[in-house]
Amino acid sequence: MRDLLSGKKHIHMIGIGGSGMYPLAQILHAKGYFLTGSDNNETDTLAAVRAMGVPVQLGQRPENLGDADLVVYSAAIAKTNPERAAAEASGVDMMERSELLGLVSEWYREAVCIAGTHGKTTVTSMLTQILFTAGVDLSAVIGGKLPSIGGSGRSGSSEVFVCEACEYVDTFLRLSPDISVILNIDEDHMEYFHTLDNLKASFTKFAQKASRFVIYNGDDANSCDAVKGVTGKKMIRFGKGADCEWRAADVKHTAGGRTEFSVYHEDKLLGTAAILVPGDHNVLNALAAIAAAHCVGLSFAQCQAGLLEFHGAKRRFEIHAVAGGIAVADDYAHHPAEIAATLRAAKAMPYRRVIAVHQPFTYSRTARLLDDFAAALTIADQVALTDIMGGREENTIGIFTRALAEKIPGCIWFPQDETVPWTDERKYKNFDDVCAAVCETAEPGDLIITLGCGDVNKLSRQIAETLKRKAEG
Repeated sequence: MRDLLSGKKHIHMIGIGGSGMYPLAQILHAKGYFLTGSDNNETDTLAAVRAMGVPVQLGQRPENLGDADLVVYSAAIAKTNPERAAAEASGVDMMERSELLGLVSEWYREAVCIAGTHGKTTVTSMLTQILFTAGVDLSAVIGGKLPSIGGSGRSGSSEVFVCEACEYVDTFLRLSPDISVILNIDEDHMEYFHTLDNLKASFTKFAQKASRFVIYNGDDANSCDAVKGVTGKKMIRFGKGADCEWRAADVKHTAGGRTEFSVYHEDKLLGTAAILVPGDHNVLNALAAIAAAHCVGLSFAQCQAGLLEFHGAKRRFEIHAVAGGIAVADDYAHHPAEIAATLRAAKAMPYRRVIAVHQPFTYSRTARLLDDFAAALTIADQVALTDIMGGREENTIGIFTRALAEKIPGCIWFPQDETVPWTDERKYKNFDDVCAAVCETAEPGDLIITLGCGDVNKLSRQIAETLKRKAEG
């Protein structure tokens, strides 16, 4: 794969404004490559790409390729895309974004790759913030936006590289980590892995790829099982268990979402760390970030300072508004374990009621984990559901929101004509219906939180705007 960049001068990036493409564009630009790109929509990220001096075309046409000698595309770019199709027809070298990320990870002597079913974006963001606050000129690729660095990544001059490592279709096995971090392993993406054993086997391979350290969740049985056969690395556990090298204890939740906990390293008390994001799950996330920062060479004091500068990544318990005494937040949680963790954190905060608005994502996940979704969502005081967003799937199994709604007492949902194909027009009508119902039921002191990895964040903002207009009379 390294040979694909050998001798290349002009790299064209299809979908250059995407959150995963932008950090790679930053790094390639800093390395001296001439870049061009295209995208379909104007965004803040696209403006940032242009600000680097990279020529960007709005709209995707074959002529945008110019004389590029390498074309990079994201997984979201279909084979029928005019630029991708033209590149394939021309015979120019091509590379999918995850392949390029794997190649880039080879360039650094301190590549920290963070994997896990839940928490990847948060821990990658936390570690980036710790390093950035400490003055480390790192490079980073994050699955969400981190406000302090102005986006989803950055290019730095040091040998430190931090990136989110996604297990979907074994993408993370293309990376070359020096430090592999495994946060947890839970059943997800079963349409690809089929069994939990297959999923754990992929995490075993990911851990084995580390050149130096494997940091893993000592409280998570699946993670512990996955690393049993890993050899030749320094194995480091984090968690609340007494046998973990990095241990959190004495967790205290205070007003305003602040959480404090004692940090022990190999049974030595280092002090108290504080985080400004809610939930016990974020204590473990912070502990993983501290352990990784220590492996890179930072002190505990630097970790403490960095965590206090971390106010969350975009779409991770992100408060959009408080209108008429009602708070509106959005969270990326889309797996039952993530939803449960987020809702428990919300319930521990001083809200009168927690109203969860969930957009199920993919038919296969919804069907496979139906009872788990119902159990997680009922942690909330009130639940509303949108139609299922199919994502990359067709609804060949005939599952609809009705199947989940009927398992949740008092659930707000709107029956759909199950014989009519899903369309954007119906989705937006569905959003309008859910928004009106939720705004009608919410009262001062409540928290409305949208949950999902699709476009339910748009509904969150729609709810916030509706409540603002209602409060203004």
